[in-house]
Formats: sequence, structure tokens, C-alpha cells
Amino acid sequence: MIKAIKGTKDLLPSDAPRWHYLESVVKNIFSKFNYKEIRTPVFEVTSLFARSIGEETDIVGKEMYTFEDKGGTSVTLKPEMTAGVVRAFIEHSLGAQQSLNKLFYISPMFRQERPQAGRLRQFHQFGGEAIGSSSPLLDGELIQIAYDILKALGLKDLTVKINSLGVPETRENYKNLLREFLKDKKDKLSEDSRKRFDKNILRIFDSKIESDQKLLEGAPMLIENLDEESEKDFELVKEYLTKVNIPFEVDPKLVRGLDYYTKTTFEIISGSVGAQSALLGGGRYDLLVEQLGGKPTPAVGFAAGMERILLACENENSFTVDESAIDVYLIRIDKELEMTVCEIASGLRRAGLNIDCDYLQRSVKAQMREANKFKARFALFVGGEEFEQGNLNLKNMESGEQQNIPLDDINRIINLIKA
Repeated sequence: MIKAIKGTKDLLPSDAPRWHYLESVVKNIFSKFNYKEIRTPVFEVTSLFARSIGEETDIVGKEMYTFEDKGGTSVTLKPEMTAGVVRAFIEHSLGAQQSLNKLFYISPMFRQERPQAGRLRQFHQFGGEAIGSSSPLLDGELIQIAYDILKALGLKDLTVKINSLGVPETRENYKNLLREFLKDKKDKLSEDSRKRFDKNILRIFDSKIESDQKLLEGAPMLIENLDEESEKDFELVKEYLTKVNIPFEVDPKLVRGLDYYTKTTFEIISGSVGAQSALLGGGRYDLLVEQLGGKPTPAVGFAAGMERILLACENENSFTVDESAIDVYLIRIDKELEMTVCEIASGLRRAGLNIDCDYLQRSVKAQMREANKFKARFALFVGGEEFEQGNLNLKNMESGEQQNIPLDDINRIINLIKA
């Protein structure tokens, strides 16, 4: 038997209502803040991600699905969305059309990671990107959007963590301080952290290895060495969150895994999903547009893992979705009326009703079981004595009330069902 590739998962009809509900909440809240949807291709040229995410990151170094197409171009299934959105922003001159572009997306992503709870090789994210303003109030707005979406889904076990990475010059000075602090401890670091020491030292804070974290105790913190501008902006972000009643905590070790972040960085974590506790994360990336060939343009954004969020919702039982019911199930009494049933069903569907009928030549009793299975609001019987007299029999499945309606008065059936 051919099975789905490891790290991928089928979305079955029984799963779809929860996904549809999540997507509707996402679209509704982004719309309240006047964000517009953007969709980019599922694959891009590989250099886009190498330049934006960073050559030394785990994503580029270990996790991307990269291959040569028949034309010899190296292409990559997108492992994240920000780079593609910025590429589209530059390519289509969106900045010339509007000073501030507020965009959101819902899309599949691809990373060849070790599959675990809430983390797949094909996974889905939603997120927002605001391109064109350096205002820290916009950082606060995106954190608010992210928080409001999670609260609208009923999640309670949430922690908002924020930090500032400063501007590049400040960060480089801090990296030297951190290297000085760790230089005598380098040999005791884990293998991954030793690699990061020279190439991406801030990522050592991301290490899940306890011995690495012990070696970091007493280390200088970037937030204690910020430039004046970054410090001022960070205070405004904190003030915004306080004004809109979003509880938060400052986490000096929150560095995020992508090279393009500057100043504000944030995560929202959940206690309901085990080891992979981060539901979403983001931050400001004022240099990325220029790095990818555009004019210097400030920007901020976030991305959220949909599988993890739904896992948290399931663990907290935070929302339920009613099974979708159909309006009418047509019950064929006489076999020779199959085409008549299809004709009536077509007319009802074109009138805006959700309709189903039997295609397996089952008995009336079996058709009624099917109507109940689909939670049909009404059953419409076609055939028998009523049909010979020119009528259809409409049954309200909840009350049991039945009434005969002339076959040539379909509008009456439609009005009764829509009432």
C-alpha cells in the first residue's frame, strides 16, 4: 500500500470544519485591522531564502526541500513566508502604490524536520506582514492581532514573550561581549552550540540542552546593551501592549531563529502542546527589503503554526464546531424516479439550498438513515401515492411534521426550508 510521506498528514473531511473555523477567525481579525490577503507561489528560487533567512540557520543548512528544475534552476519549497512576501512587494512595486502595505496570508510550508507533535514536514502557517513603517506601534498592533486570534479561538494557557534585538551595530557589539563571556567555556558547549559560537552566536540561547543553559548563566544580555533608539522603541511597544490589556513578559533570551530580525522580537507560547510550545513568533525586520534588492523599507511581521494552534485548542477543548447539516435529503420511493429526483435536487441547489440524494439504489429505510447521518433538516419524499396525485411530501426531521406540496410549486418548498 502506498502511504503518505513521513511528516505529512491528510486533512480528512472530519478535520475540515476545525480548519475552516480557524481560517475564518484569522481572516475576520486581520480584516478588522485592514490587512489584505496575499498568496505567493509554493516554491521560489533557492537564493531568496539563503539571502533572507541566513546561510548559517538550521532552516537553510538542514531543513529546506531544494532541487533543480528541468531548466537547471535551484528552487526550494518555501520554508517560511516572509521572504516570498517581500520578494512580491519588491517585484510588483507595492511600496510605490501604497506607503504602508498591511498583508496577511494562510499557506502551506515545507521543512525537512524530525516529525513530532505539532511539527510536520508539510505544515501550515498564517501570518501578517506590515511593510513601510518604522513605528513601534505597528509592532504592538501585530502582537495584538496574534493575541486576539488565539483568544478568539478560546485559548487560555498563553504567555506573550517580547524582547529587543537592537540595531545591527548594537547586536555586533553585543556578540563580541557574549563571545568574550563564553570563550573559556566554548569547549564545554554542545556540538551545535560550538558551531554557533563563530557563525550565529545568539542562537546558543535557543539551545534546549541543559548544560548549555547552565553555561549561559550570568551572561550579559542584549537588552541590557541596547542603543538609545531601540530602547525607546521597545518602551513604546510595552506601553502599547499595556494600553490594550495584553499581558506580557520580557524574555532577554528570546532571539528567534532567523537572521533578518531587528529590534522587536516576540513569541506567544502555550502550555498545552508539550515541548513545541511556541504557537507563533515574529518581529521587526527593517533591513530585509533592502537586502533582497528593494529600497530601504522598514517592516514587521509574524507567523503562526496552524497545526500547533489546533493541537492546543484540542488539548484545551477551547472550541467546538457543529457538524454541518444539509438542508434537504431527497428520498426516492420509486426506482424509476431517479432522474426526477436529480432534476428536483438541481433546482433546489440553484435556489441556494444544500441538497443530497441517493445514488446507490437503496431502500427508503436506508435512505432515511442516510438523511439522519447527514443531519438533514428536511426529507423530501418523491414517489408513492402522493407523487401520483401530483404532490411531494416534505418532512421536518426535527418536529416530524409532514405536508404535501404540489410538484409544480417548488418555490413553496424553497420558502418553507429557508423560513
